[in-house]
Amino acid sequence: MNTISRTITGTALIILGIILISVSVKESLWILIYGIPITLVGLFILFNKREDKIESRRDVKGGKRNE
Repeated sequence: MNTISRTITGTALIILGIILISVSVKESLWILIYGIPITLVGLFILFNKREDKIESRRDVKGGKRNE
């Protein structure tokens, strides 16, 4: 996921989670089961910077295949 997609998705999930948490305070507490995890996933997506990093393969040396 690139930076723009990560920002949009993370922000949308955080907003949805906060809405569900605020609704659960007024309506019923079982909605917290959905609100808290959605908020945490949104925060993880928003602040995850290591996803875009590509690791080099250890089984390939010098660009040639080891067979």
